Amino acid sequence: MSTNEKLERRMENTVRIGIVGCGMVARYHAKAIAETPNAMLIGACSKSLSSTRTFCSEFSQVRAYNSYDEMLAEHDINTVAVCSPTGNHYEQAKRALEAHKHVVVEKPICITLRQADDLIRFADEESLSLCVISQTRFSDSATIIKQAIDNGELGRPISASLMMRYMRTQAYYDQADWRGTYAYDGGGVLMNQGIHGIDLLCYFMGKPQSVTGYAKTMLRSIEAEDTAVAAIEFENQSVAVIDATVCSQPPFPKRFILCGEKGTIILEDDAITLWNLPTPCPIEIKASAGGSSSADPKGITHIYHAREYRNIVRHLLNGEALLIDGRQGRIPLSVILGVYESSKTGRKVLL
Repeated sequence: MSTNEKLERRMENTVRIGIVGCGMVARYHAKAIAETPNAMLIGACSKSLSSTRTFCSEFSQVRAYNSYDEMLAEHDINTVAVCSPTGNHYEQAKRALEAHKHVVVEKPICITLRQADDLIRFADEESLSLCVISQTRFSDSATIIKQAIDNGELGRPISASLMMRYMRTQAYYDQADWRGTYAYDGGGVLMNQGIHGIDLLCYFMGKPQSVTGYAKTMLRSIEAEDTAVAAIEFENQSVAVIDATVCSQPPFPKRFILCGEKGTIILEDDAITLWNLPTPCPIEIKASAGGSSSADPKGITHIYHAREYRNIVRHLLNGEALLIDGRQGRIPLSVILGVYESSKTGRKVLL
């Protein structure tokens, strides 16, 4: 078999990915793809050809496309990863689906429910996969907690609290004019940082039914909220409270307290710090970290992106169940938009 024939055979059994958007998030994706069996990063594009070329030069044999149209026309690409600012997600994901490519889109899936529903519908009609990146579900701790809930070890969920104390300085927002805007960032602390915690909260507690909340701009000179609180009721009648800000000095790890009829679990970022259940915890219980970790952007890595990409690739090639599809990605978006609406109207919002 010739070298070209071997390459063609490999390409047939490979998820071949093109990235749109070449910022820091795209680099997490590229590193994750490089560590994922049967995945290959073919090329990338962005609104700046210079930025695209710089990005591609950091990785092996990745092509810099002159435009998104050029990348979408590439037959070697069967999947597009949308890593651009949130305000671009809908248009870029829809165009990829129209080009008959599978889509991997960074959280949040879109900035409106109408946009999310249209992508979900279109992907279904075209028998294409719509995958949403929300990588914190893939930590060992999150997996173990979810299993404990599903197996009944926690008992009936009763209540939960989620505290997210981030630090994002004014300089962080000033670095890019789209940050902290509704049109391109989708919102503030809830939509950009807090969506990870809200996704995990709903993953643990079930489908949200209603929300009441306040979204405020307290310290940062941005359009969207830098601080928010909310109360959620779930379909199983359990309740949760959310407390989020980007103004915490110092920042603290994301902290969940999950209470069920059989006990309590506390999760701080990736570490289970309390496991008060009748059954033993299958991993080490750690002391409270007390530091910044993911509350600080410097603490973010690609490790869980790589785990999610392995699930995505096995789904596309072998039919493995997709952990976070478009419908799952829609859930935390609905909660956040519900908080925004409740803050404006002063009323409870049904989800």
